Amino acid sequence: MMEKIFIHRILTLFPNAIARKLLLMLIFILIFWVIYLASKDHTKFLFSLENHITLNQGNIFKKSSHSEAPLCPAVSPKETELRIKDIMEKLDQQIPPRPFTHVNTTTSATHSTATILNPQDTYCRGDKLDILLEVRDHLGRRKQYGGDFLRARMSSPALMAGASGKVTDFNNGTYLVSFTLFWEGQISLSLLLIHPSEGVSALWRARNQGCDKIIFIGLFANRTSNVFTECGLTLNTNAELCQYMDDRDHEAFYCVRPQHMPCESLTHMTTRTRNISCLSKEEWSLFHRSNIGVEMMKNFTPVEVVPCNKSENIKKNCQIGMKTPFPSGYTLKKMWITAFCKQIKFNETKNINDCLERKLIYLMGDSTLRQWIYYLQKAVKTLKYFDHHGAGIFKTHVLLDVERHILIQWKKHGHPFVTKKLFSVKDENYIPREIDRVAGDKNTAIVITLGQHFRPFPINIFIRRAINIQKAIERLFLRSPETKVILKTENTREIHQNAEMFSDFHGYIQNIIIRDIFVDLNVGIIDAWDMTIAYCTNSAHPPDYVIQNQIGMFLNYIC
Repeated sequence: MMEKIFIHRILTLFPNAIARKLLLMLIFILIFWVIYLASKDHTKFLFSLENHITLNQGNIFKKSSHSEAPLCPAVSPKETELRIKDIMEKLDQQIPPRPFTHVNTTTSATHSTATILNPQDTYCRGDKLDILLEVRDHLGRRKQYGGDFLRARMSSPALMAGASGKVTDFNNGTYLVSFTLFWEGQISLSLLLIHPSEGVSALWRARNQGCDKIIFIGLFANRTSNVFTECGLTLNTNAELCQYMDDRDHEAFYCVRPQHMPCESLTHMTTRTRNISCLSKEEWSLFHRSNIGVEMMKNFTPVEVVPCNKSENIKKNCQIGMKTPFPSGYTLKKMWITAFCKQIKFNETKNINDCLERKLIYLMGDSTLRQWIYYLQKAVKTLKYFDHHGAGIFKTHVLLDVERHILIQWKKHGHPFVTKKLFSVKDENYIPREIDRVAGDKNTAIVITLGQHFRPFPINIFIRRAINIQKAIERLFLRSPETKVILKTENTREIHQNAEMFSDFHGYIQNIIIRDIFVDLNVGIIDAWDMTIAYCTNSAHPPDYVIQNQIGMFLNYIC
């Protein structure tokens, strides 16, 4: 009865006959659809509708309540903090405090003794040569603990040959120094005391004390004025701050907010060194020029190496995912020869172009990777520089070969970036975010390097960035397993430049950390640390012949 009255009232609203027929047809269709739904499992329909709404709400609040596990589970902030803490604790155990009252109680290169184990008149190419080092202090007393920062190298200047040696610390004042005799001829051996263990301990403490040795200066600009204010990874001030946060990766950067200007008006950045130190006067005495890089094997005569007709192990071609030993190779006639894989030589422009054809290559890191852009532009004339219209040498650099569909891009990593030159921050991004923007495929390659600009800052900042990069690579491999990722390790630099901030000890520790974090990733390694020791470059920016050989290793990985 009620349904009839309801329909009658609706029909009175539509006196026109045609309109009434159309309305009745729509009503019957609606009734039929409801009956059809009722005959199905309507609970599934309602659940899926409700779940869809929940997911949309979850995206708004950056949190999902979906019952299924996401494709790439997010690592919780707590888990990242625990990883950082765990790595820090392990490093603290390896680098214990070594207080001292006088330089005489620290390691002396002159008083320490090095002895060749099982010496021979001649050695065969490929043999191992071991040296036992016993360290003593300046009073000639045997030391009971290790921790000295040593650098072993063998060389044949006439052959333009060199290789790293491997140092094993027994933590009792003795070390085993091992050399692999890669080539024939007369080979000179060297073992440098870069820093005594007491200096290493002082550097470690000073680094993690966080003395704000670097000042960041930000330029805020609007139509009428430019204002410089202090910025940093942390700021100890009561002034109002601009906060530049990456909430996902827990990266932060701050600037003192200028009056009457928005935080978004920050355009450029530069840095200066603050005239402060966390080292005591006694500790600084260990870093005088005369006490850094002192030879411990002055009286050693060169060893003679002959062929011996030994058969060489057949090596596989270099490829992504191979584990790199130390030393990973050697230099002979200025060419780098790997010890763990078979290389293809890319000496001709045509060979390089054939390898690079249809490749998208993203170089992410510091200026030691920007050197690749400069070298490739000179070596491969078909690659043309594309001007990004930015200012200065730290803008994004791009090389293009339109005919062969080649793109090579270098982009600097995000804060911290230490330079007196003014650089733009408008396209500033952390490497994990840059990796997230790469779609990836079999013709895409990413090269990452990180380290030099992190040396003056507490080590936890470097550890966090390395972990965030690792997670970004894992996300990349989920969406594109064929994308090739290559890690170029940090290289050595000038040994006499402000040891507190830039000592190679800091780079050595960072190399250990990044290898540990990346150990399970399917990436290629270009061991720039090993290469620059072998070449004995001692420069933050190695010469072109080193860059050429780094690029040669890269081409072996991607082709």
